[in-house]
Amino acid sequence: MQPTTIDETLAQLSAEGYFASRELATALFLALRMDRPLFLEGEPGVGKTELAKAAAGMLGTALLRLQCYEGLDTASALYEWDYPRQIMALRLAEAAGEHPTNDTLYRGEFLLKRPLLQALLPDEQHPGAQRVLLIDEIDRADEPFEAFLLELLSDFQVSIPEYGTVRAERAPLIVMTSNRTREVHDALKRRCLYQWIDYPERERELAIVAARAPEAGAELQRRAVGFVHRLRAMDLFKAPGIAETIDWCRALAALSVTELDPQSVRDTLGVLLKYQDDLARLDAERIAQCLVAPE
Repeated sequence: MQPTTIDETLAQLSAEGYFASRELATALFLALRMDRPLFLEGEPGVGKTELAKAAAGMLGTALLRLQCYEGLDTASALYEWDYPRQIMALRLAEAAGEHPTNDTLYRGEFLLKRPLLQALLPDEQHPGAQRVLLIDEIDRADEPFEAFLLELLSDFQVSIPEYGTVRAERAPLIVMTSNRTREVHDALKRRCLYQWIDYPERERELAIVAARAPEAGAELQRRAVGFVHRLRAMDLFKAPGIAETIDWCRALAALSVTELDPQSVRDTLGVLLKYQDDLARLDAERIAQCLVAPE
C-alpha cells in the first residue's frame, strides 16, 4: 500500500529492514505520489538497489530487475518473439488453407516479455499491486539504450513495431541506479526525480548493521561501524560501503570474534577492501590507530 506521508514512508521502509534518511524517503514518497521515475546515484554499496527491493516489499509486489551491461538490447530488456511458436502457428495456418497475416504471427501469446514490458502489465501474482521496476546500473549500458528508455520514462509505454503500443494502466514505480562510471544523459535525468545517496551517519549505519547482521554482538557492531567510518576518512581508492560493513560483521561473527583486535582485522580485511593498493595502505600501524581512535 502506498504511504500517505513521509513519516509513513520511513516507517514502512523500516519495517522492510531499510533505514532511509528523511531526504531519501521524501524522494521515494514523491516518486510514488507524482508517478515519476526515481534516479539514484551514489557510491557502490550505499543501498541504492536495496531501496528498490524495500519499495517492492512495501507495495506488496515482486521486484522486476533489469541489470544493465554494455551491449544490452531490446531482446534482453523489453521483448523478443517466440520464433518456434510463430513457425508452428504459420504451418498450422497453411495446413488449414489460411493465408497467414501479421495477426497470425504477431500476437500477444508469442511475446516473450522481458522486465521493461512486464512492468507495464498488471501483476497477476499480486492483483492490484503497483509494479516496481529496478533498472540497475544504467551507467553500464550504452548511450543508445538510454535514448530507448525515454518513451518508457515519459509516458510509461513502449512501442513494438509489429504489435503496437503497450501502455501501463497504472504507472509502475521505476527506480534507476548509477555508480557514476560515466555521466548519464540529461534527457534521461530530466524525466526523473533525483537523489544522491551518501554513506550514512554512524547511528543509522549501526541500526542497519544490527538489523542485517544480528549474529554479531552489539559491542562488536559498534566497534566495527566505528572502524569502517574511520577507514572512510582515509585516502582509499574505494572506501567500504554499507554492504561491506554488513559482510564484515557477519564474517567476524562466523569466526567467533567478539572483540576487534589487530589480528582479526588483518585476517578479514579482504571483506572490507577490494583493491590491493588499499590493503597495502592499511598496515599494522594504521590498523592500530583506527582501533584505538575515540568513538
